[in-house]
Amino acid sequence: MKKTRRNWSTEEKLQVLQEADQIGLTETFRKYNLSAALYHRWKRDFNEQGVAGIQGKYHTVDPELRALQAENERLKRIVANQALELEFKTELLKKSR
Repeated sequence: MKKTRRNWSTEEKLQVLQEADQIGLTETFRKYNLSAALYHRWKRDFNEQGVAGIQGKYHTVDPELRALQAENERLKRIVANQALELEFKTELLKKSR
């Protein structure tokens, strides 16, 4: 059975942390089907950095940068193919002499 990864919003994380303080860890873990390790990581991050510590840490790549990287890779392939052709033609000229 394939497990799907859940995405927790900042508000949901705060709610879980508050409920754990109010009703206890075991009941909160069961209610939200949450592992103790994940809860403790959220708790540690919240204690160290506040709300910013439990916000999503998604790394987005600028679309313009992604386009430039794709173009760079395409140009590298073109240059490599041209270098290979040139080497092949040079070898053929050496053999024909």
